[in-house]
Amino acid sequence: MYAVFQSGGKQHRVSEGQVVRLEKIDSSISKMVVFNQVLMIANDERINIGSPFIIGGAIYGEIIAHGRSKKIKIIKFRARKHYRKHQGHRQHFTDVKIISIRDSVRVSGDYLTHGT
Repeated sequence: MYAVFQSGGKQHRVSEGQVVRLEKIDSSISKMVVFNQVLMIANDERINIGSPFIIGGAIYGEIIAHGRSKKIKIIKFRARKHYRKHQGHRQHFTDVKIISIRDSVRVSGDYLTHGT
């Protein structure tokens, strides 16, 4: 079984037990998170495609790590003008382990709802 969901402006294809790297989610490590913007769920028997999202579909995950990606260097210059500009950027990310994928679900407990 796998699913496609939207988080941080990007779409991710995941299956249960997979660790996926997402844009930063403001929550602490080992917190549970629910992604409600599920675009597609596929299993052995059928494929469920939302328009645009599956009503009642949810993906449960656990935040396992936060971090920053490798540094990207941005350099601008203009020829013959002695103009040089250096800039760096490190993007924050969150690693989430996918616990379960549900077609229709009621959200309860201490889950952090993300993407609603």
